[in-house]
Amino acid sequence: MLIREATTEDWPAIWPFFHTIIAAGETLTYPLDLGKEEAQGWWYVAAPSRVVVAVDGAGTVLGTAKMNRNHMGNGSHVASATYMVDPAHSGKGVGRALCEYSVDWARTAGYRAMQFNAVVETNTRAVKLYESIGFEVIGTLPEGFNHPTEGYVGLHIMHKAL
Repeated sequence: MLIREATTEDWPAIWPFFHTIIAAGETLTYPLDLGKEEAQGWWYVAAPSRVVVAVDGAGTVLGTAKMNRNHMGNGSHVASATYMVDPAHSGKGVGRALCEYSVDWARTAGYRAMQFNAVVETNTRAVKLYESIGFEVIGTLPEGFNHPTEGYVGLHIMHKAL
């Protein structure tokens, strides 16, 4: 698996699983009806932020990550990231590779920590993955997320010192 900078030419491969994940409404706080062009504008962030894709040997996009500063000004020393893995490639280490890559990116870029602001508590696979990489749940916003089948559930704030 190779992780490389995403290009606009990757968007047609990202969009189908991006749309599926967002429309399901189970893991991210994006609008459920986010359209293709608007979604691309939200995902493809300007430098110094980065967007990467994980690809296999044939060049198939397996997943993507958006890495950015979590806050501006005096809080700009804390990074954040968002990940999406094509469900067809779930359970193959793509999410772990993207998360580890983003931690390395943040450390190399001089960030002092990483913080995830909204990890849905019912997304237990992601929580377990992040914890295995050294993130800790430092707080939970009760009923911060309206899950389509579980109802109102908490949003974890997760942190890792770099």
